[in-house]
Amino acid sequence: MTKQERLARITQGLERTYPDADCSLEFRDPWQLLVSAILATQCTDKRVNMVTPALFARYPTVYDCAEADETELMDYIRSTGFYNHKAKNIIGSAKRICEVYGGKVPDNIDDLVTLPGVGRKIANLIIGDVYKRPAIVVDTHCKRLTYRMGLTKNTDPVKIEMDLWKIVPPAYSAKFCHQLVLLGREFCTARSPRCGECPVRDGCKQAK
Repeated sequence: MTKQERLARITQGLERTYPDADCSLEFRDPWQLLVSAILATQCTDKRVNMVTPALFARYPTVYDCAEADETELMDYIRSTGFYNHKAKNIIGSAKRICEVYGGKVPDNIDDLVTLPGVGRKIANLIIGDVYKRPAIVVDTHCKRLTYRMGLTKNTDPVKIEMDLWKIVPPAYSAKFCHQLVLLGREFCTARSPRCGECPVRDGCKQAK
């Protein structure tokens, strides 16, 4: 099969199984999603969603975060891990957004990746889920699954993103990545993939 043929079969399985796939991080505005995405680094979305209500109650806006005391903010996010680094990035991003972008989270990749703690993965998440434009989020699930499926031979996230842009329809790109997250959690796990039960096995190169 060609990659396009594989993707067509994979898409059918994903659409049957996860027709309503969406971002699992809970947010009410662009800044909240950006903060949640930073916190989700090396942490589960479930844990982040447990932490953010109190965090956003204490710091409701990007301007509040820009003025936050780093030690105090760390206490709110301690359970997400790497809290020292994450607190610096959250405050640093808030300050840059306030000083350079007038308090508005940027709507393009080039500007987003200038924010502390924001790489292409988070930038694409913002583009797709906030600004509703085509975006491919290469997270750990996307990286693992697309390699196994035979949609890419690369392991570098940027190269994977470029490979997927060649075959994934732009209008479907953001949803596709959310579906991969759900598939990766339920079936195509890192250590013991459930290939025999997987809904996309007909299109997967490594399905057993």
